[in-house]
Amino acid sequence: MGSYGDDLRFAHVLADAADDITTRRFRALDLRVETKPDLTPVSDADRATEDSLRNVLRRARPRDAVLGEESGQTGVGPRRWVIDPIDGTKNYVRGVPVWATLIGLMDGPEVVVGVVSAPALSRRWWAAAGGGAWTGRSLTKASRCQVSGVTNLGDASFSYSGIGGWAEKDLLGGFMGLAKSVWRTRAFGDFWSHMLVAEGAVDISAEPDVSLWDVAAIQVIVEEAGGRFTDLSGTATPEGGSVVCTNGHLHDEVLAQLTKP
Repeated sequence: MGSYGDDLRFAHVLADAADDITTRRFRALDLRVETKPDLTPVSDADRATEDSLRNVLRRARPRDAVLGEESGQTGVGPRRWVIDPIDGTKNYVRGVPVWATLIGLMDGPEVVVGVVSAPALSRRWWAAAGGGAWTGRSLTKASRCQVSGVTNLGDASFSYSGIGGWAEKDLLGGFMGLAKSVWRTRAFGDFWSHMLVAEGAVDISAEPDVSLWDVAAIQVIVEEAGGRFTDLSGTATPEGGSVVCTNGHLHDEVLAQLTKP
């Protein structure tokens, strides 16, 4: 687990607390959306989950700062927990099981621990710096994550979240070019695209518009699985506002294609 083993175990405790709230609300929602989806129930679940994690952190890690999607940043200091209580809210509200709680720990600018917990998929992915990336149901029931060995773009599988963001960023041409160059495209979406890269089931994932809490936990998992994680400019940071994950072999080629004018 590397030197952050205790923090990783604690992140799993946080994920357990989150799963308890999110799964209860998810089953209770079972929304029938006749017209416009109402995101109020999911924002309630979002807030309840983040509040619960903040309470645990306040007691157990009082010196650490916390950044969450719902309530912003509290505390100061080099160690900062970064939380997205429900990533995939539109799936959550429609009863699609692809959503997760994302928990990252940053030490200065580096993400050193990440847990992605998707209880409706009965899966978790996690990593600590220097300890490899893992997936399974729990710390004791886990298998190693390793990115794929695909080296040819024409043999690659590319997953994304949707095409709207690419159009808004004036990057639709590059996106479509990449989509036409690869063997297969699927919009598995949100956190799942990137976890599939870490597992080696997909070779490329990308989103043009993300926040720190969308990707902090993801960076360390993808990198510990042997992959590359950058923003669209090629910088290995979770704070660049965009994300491209690959098995490493394809990364430069993918970046060049996505940013073509």
